[in-house]
Amino acid sequence: MDVVLKNQEDYSIMETKNCKICRRLGEKLFLKGERCMSAKCAMVKRPFPPGQKAKKRRGSLSEYGKELKEKQKMKKWYGLSESQMERYVKEVEKRRAKIENVADALIEKIESRLDNTIFRLGLAKSRAQASKLVSHGHFMVNGRKVDIPSYEMKIGDVISIRPGSKKKEPLKDLDALMKNYKLPSWLNFDKDKGEGKFVKKPIAADVQLPVEIATLFEHYSR
Repeated sequence: MDVVLKNQEDYSIMETKNCKICRRLGEKLFLKGERCMSAKCAMVKRPFPPGQKAKKRRGSLSEYGKELKEKQKMKKWYGLSESQMERYVKEVEKRRAKIENVADALIEKIESRLDNTIFRLGLAKSRAQASKLVSHGHFMVNGRKVDIPSYEMKIGDVISIRPGSKKKEPLKDLDALMKNYKLPSWLNFDKDKGEGKFVKKPIAADVQLPVEIATLFEHYSR
């Protein structure tokens, strides 16, 4: 229980930082779960960059500046490090000749991460929280414990909550956790069994990203 409480404290600290990230990038990235959907959202109260001169209109960005901004939005949206983001883009770039749509291929790889899948199933309020829950071994894939957030899900994989974690916060009340939650088309979830299933690969059209994906490939090709 001490570990869970510590995680919740860490998550609260991260929330403050996340508000500044959204304001700095000028885009609501939904990094704080339910709060982002309410009137308390910082982007509603202060829709301008943080800082004393924040309300001044900034000059237009250069092409490189636009690419950098789009990359930052993508990284923050999915909670990825620079090395992770670069690796995903370059892995897709290497297969460009065999890929019909590079944007779909990139989204498929990133959305297939286990931490993102836990978030998409509604079992965590944010990807940051999902990553911590995975790291602390609260989930199983096909009956085996997996504690690697970047683990890549495959079609047919079954995600379940470990028996010892079902009575811990925030997983002990699935009905309350998933109330009014709408699953994305590539996932199924059985509340009675507490199991989710990865039923198909997601593509760019399945997700509403505030990012111009093409600029990511332009940025990393420099």
